[in-house]
Amino acid sequence: MRSELEKRILSSIILLPLTFFIVIEGSFLFVTFIVICFFISIYEWNNMSKNKRYKNAGLIFLLISFLSIYNLRMNYNDNYVLFTYIIIICISTDIGGYIFGKLFKGPKLTSISPSKTFSGMIGGFIMSILSIFIFIHIYGDQNLSINLSLLVLIISFISQLGDITVSFFKRTANIKDTGKIIPGHGGLLDRIDGMIFAFPFSNILIFTNFY
Repeated sequence: MRSELEKRILSSIILLPLTFFIVIEGSFLFVTFIVICFFISIYEWNNMSKNKRYKNAGLIFLLISFLSIYNLRMNYNDNYVLFTYIIIICISTDIGGYIFGKLFKGPKLTSISPSKTFSGMIGGFIMSILSIFIFIHIYGDQNLSINLSLLVLIISFISQLGDITVSFFKRTANIKDTGKIIPGHGGLLDRIDGMIFAFPFSNILIFTNFY
């Protein structure tokens, strides 16, 4: 458990500052970054879904997902703040789910991904709330309101749903990882599986004036 957890934390430590720097630094770096990530994701999905009927549907979804990432960053006020929130929520959800799942075990959440447990799901919620609470008190100027707490829980849930969905496709393809680019997670899709679901949904929340 310790070795796997260290790898997850290490990949998060690398990803979060890099993403935050690119987001606040300027549109050129940001666009370049997401274009690179998009093509890596397309490559990994293409390898994972060879000869599958759902291959093209997945490619379309990835396009929509990355367009939603671009839209969220470029077209809303205080966009880099919400963007950073989503990254933190997804990363902390993954780490919290892993820690709580390993420590408390318990009933399996779904047969699609046998390693996922109800304790891990709850741990993901707890860690995401705690991470945002710490972040806004160190760098922010707002309190953890009921509305923001609900937003965190919703995005955490969507992130976990994305994780399970990608796990399903990996099981269908009979592979453990989507690639080998990130230590502790394998491919890029292994790291951003929750994010590619969370960002499109976050756009919907903004469109409906939830946040």
